[in-house]
Amino acid sequence: MDDKFAANESKLSIVIPARNESETIGAIVKRIVELHPGAAIIVVNDASTDDTASRAAEAGAHVVSHLYSKGNGAAIKTGARVATGQVIVFMDADGQHQPEDIARLLDRIDRGADMVIGARDAASQASIFRHTANWFYNLIATWITGHKVLDLTSGFRAVDAHKFREFLFMLPNGFSYPTTSTMAFFRSGYTVEYIPIRAAQRSGKSHVKVMRDGLKFLLIIFRVCTLYSPLKLFFPVALLQFLLGAGYYAFTFIESARFTNMSALLLTSAMTTLLIGLVSEQMTAILYKHDRID
Repeated sequence: MDDKFAANESKLSIVIPARNESETIGAIVKRIVELHPGAAIIVVNDASTDDTASRAAEAGAHVVSHLYSKGNGAAIKTGARVATGQVIVFMDADGQHQPEDIARLLDRIDRGADMVIGARDAASQASIFRHTANWFYNLIATWITGHKVLDLTSGFRAVDAHKFREFLFMLPNGFSYPTTSTMAFFRSGYTVEYIPIRAAQRSGKSHVKVMRDGLKFLLIIFRVCTLYSPLKLFFPVALLQFLLGAGYYAFTFIESARFTNMSALLLTSAMTTLLIGLVSEQMTAILYKHDRID
């Protein structure tokens, strides 16, 4: 780790959202204390029904508890608001992320990155379904941003605290906060980097349900597109509608010299979709405009 953080760990906050992770949270906090004794370790207890909070506190963490479960993203936002460090590291409480990798994230922050993400290798994926889904997320995000995205959904990351808080209002309360924050940083022109990590198999039962959360697949893809450049989503749809409308009109004109309601519907829908895309693009540009002096 760079001397900057070795000597100034008081500027570092480590936020760990946790819900019913009593089996692992104590050991994780103790290991972080050993490696980064000057850092503030914040465990956000998302209304656990076990002794997650007490074990985290005994190990040396500052525990902030939700009165009821609000979700992983909400816990991240709570931790970001409480954190006082100039740099925040987010990591899971289930044992997948290795405290030893924190120093590697911080080294990239020292070199000028605004966000550094731990990119999991294929062996770290919990299942073929998740590996395939994450591969597709990364592919779409790479196309949208024009930058190589190695792991859009990784929850292990270090960020510039001030810049991260700019987007707290955008972050969902569920599990897709990594997607939202990554795309927001890209869209704002901040520097996003990746380091390869090997994530261990989680301890205990996952809070992510394949069937339930798999239904959110298209919603996440839509969010990826709209967070960065809505026109990249709306323009292809508008073009398809126009081609269908024009093609159907050509067919009906040749067959019976008619201009049908269906052709009119498709062509007007194409214009409407394109206008929505243009307006959304302008709104997105305004959303990410930073008229401030740092």
